[in-house]
Amino acid sequence: QVQLVESGGGLVQAGGSLRLSCVVSGSTFSFNSGGWYRQAGGKQRELVAAISSDGRTNYAEFVKGRFTISRDNTKKTVYLQMNNLEPEDTAVYYCNWGLRSSTWASGAYWGQGTQVTVSS
Repeated sequence: QVQLVESGGGLVQAGGSLRLSCVVSGSTFSFNSGGWYRQAGGKQRELVAAISSDGRTNYAEFVKGRFTISRDNTKKTVYLQMNNLEPEDTAVYYCNWGLRSSTWASGAYWGQGTQVTVSS
C-alpha cells in the first residue's frame, strides 16, 4: 500500500522560503513520478510542480523561477523548495505520486496535505 507523508508547511512572511518534503513508502520509488499540487480556499486543486523518474521537471507558470522540485531516490523523498513566497501561494499543498510523465496527469496516490500560509 502506497503511503505519502508530507511535512514542512507553516507560516512565513512574504519573500520568505519553505521546503516541503514527501516521504513515499510502499512503492518502487525510483521508477515513478511525483509532484506537488495545491488547493486554495474555494478553488480547484492545481499542479504546482512535478518530477519524472529520470529527473525531468514540469512547473506551473506561476511558480517558475521561485520553486524547485527535486527527489532523493535513496531517501524515497520528493522535495519542493519554495522561495520568494507570495500571499497568493497560501494553500494546502498535496504530494501526489504515480503521475504519468508523458502528460503530467495526476497519479492515484495523495498525501494528507500540508498548510502553507504566507502573510503580507
